[in-house]
Amino acid sequence: MAHESGIAFRASATEQSQAALVALVARYGQTPENRAHSIVALGGDGFMLQTLHATQASGLPVYGMNCGTIGFLMNAYAEDGLQERLDAAVEEVVNPLAMRATLSDGTTATALAINEVSLLRAGPQAAKLRISVDGRVRMEELVCDGALVCTPAGSTAYNYSAHGPILPIGADVLALTAVAAFRPRRWRGALLPKTALVRFDVLESDKRPVMADADGNSVRGVVSVEIRSEPAVRHRILFDPGHGLEERLIGEQFV
Repeated sequence: MAHESGIAFRASATEQSQAALVALVARYGQTPENRAHSIVALGGDGFMLQTLHATQASGLPVYGMNCGTIGFLMNAYAEDGLQERLDAAVEEVVNPLAMRATLSDGTTATALAINEVSLLRAGPQAAKLRISVDGRVRMEELVCDGALVCTPAGSTAYNYSAHGPILPIGADVLALTAVAAFRPRRWRGALLPKTALVRFDVLESDKRPVMADADGNSVRGVVSVEIRSEPAVRHRILFDPGHGLEERLIGEQFV
């Protein structure tokens, strides 16, 4: 076994990630997270999000190596020179979104989302949503398949697929994007200050049920959802120089 290097490895359950874990631990050792200086996540973007959530309390930076498909939040996989790559890595800090959903039975559900909080219809009929920003109603009724609020880090994920804007990582804004808007038919969403409190009220919730999702944590039967940035939580993500999140966000707009 290699000497303790200060690296704590985590890997997804895929065969490729597990093989990478075995190879890297044999070469660099496995340091317990309470003694580590960094975490290396082996997998795809979904596993990277899981790792960031799971290690949030540690405050350790997370360096991802892509063993998945897209790997937008990941660096290229290589066994050689890992310690040197970690030493040279550029750190990006991302604040997640805090979701507070009120359910039809009167209970509430809370969750954090690094990418986005989305509301999606949970039945055959389109959802009807009222949108308020900082306590002021901005849209009385949006008829749609759903809507989402995303961070800059999440702007190239579901938001981009829904034709939302790509946000520079340093931008102090959030994107509010409609999913298949029917009325107003051409409404494409809004850019909001990072400090904004966004509220969705579900209209006709019995007839048109809606679910809410925060980075894969889903709740059904929501009647209202409040979303805001959470500055008290800081996720530290490491990238190879010249391949950081800001560069990727810019580059994605020219493909």
